[in-house]
Amino acid sequence: MRQQFVAGNWKMHGSLAGNAALLSEILAGVGAARCEVAVCVPYPYLSQVQQLLQTSQIALGAQDCSAHQSGAHTGEVAVSMLRDFGCRYVIVGHSERRADHHESDVLVAAKAERALEAGMTPIVCVGETLQERQSGQTHAVVLRQLQAVTHLLGAQTAHIVVAYEPVWAIGTGLTATPEQAQEVHAVLRGHLRTVSEAAAGVRILYGGSVKPDNAGVLFSQPDIDGGLIGGASLKAADFLAIIAAAR
Repeated sequence: MRQQFVAGNWKMHGSLAGNAALLSEILAGVGAARCEVAVCVPYPYLSQVQQLLQTSQIALGAQDCSAHQSGAHTGEVAVSMLRDFGCRYVIVGHSERRADHHESDVLVAAKAERALEAGMTPIVCVGETLQERQSGQTHAVVLRQLQAVTHLLGAQTAHIVVAYEPVWAIGTGLTATPEQAQEVHAVLRGHLRTVSEAAAGVRILYGGSVKPDNAGVLFSQPDIDGGLIGGASLKAADFLAIIAAAR
C-alpha cells in the first residue's frame, strides 16, 4: 500500500517568529503520524526550518528550483543549494508558477530532472483552469502536463510525487468533489501505469483547498494518496487535523 503524504506549501508567507510558533505547535501535536509529512517553505527560511525540524519526522521541502545547475542566473536557486539545507522535496510546476511566471511543461520537466539528479523528490503539480474544465479539457490538460515529465524522466518517473491541483479550487474555497478528484487521479494513475510498473505506485496528492472537514473523504479515495496543503498548512490545528485524516 502506498503510504499517504501530507505536504504543506507555505507559499509567500512566514516570518522568523511566526515560523517558530507555527512549527512549535505542529511538532507538539503531530505525535507518531501515520503518514509522511513535509513543509515546503520560502527560500529565506530554509536554514531556520532545517534547524527546527532536525530532530523531527517532518521533512523539509522548497517551493521551486532552477532548471540550471549553476551559473549566471540571477535570482535563481540551484538544487545543489537546496540540498545543502537538507531539502528532501521540492515543488515544481505549481499553477502559480505556470501562470505568474509562464513556466512551460518542458521547463517543469527539466526542473523535476534536476531535483532527481540532486537526490531530492520533485512534487510535480498538474491541473486545469475553470475554463479548461468547463470546456471538457481537464483530462487532456493534466495528461499533457504529466506526459512532458514522464517523457523526459522515463524509468525515473517512479521516484517523483504528483500533485493534482485544480486551479479553480486553489485559494477560492471551492473544492473538487471526492468523485471529481478521484476521476482525475485515476486518469493520472492510468498514464503512470503505461510508463512502468514501478511508476504506477507513484503517490498522487490532491491540492485544491483541502481542509479538516473534507480531508478524510478525499484521502479515502483509492487513487488519492494525501494532499498538497496551502492555506490550512499555516494553521497548526488545521494542518494537524489533516495529517490525522491520512492513513
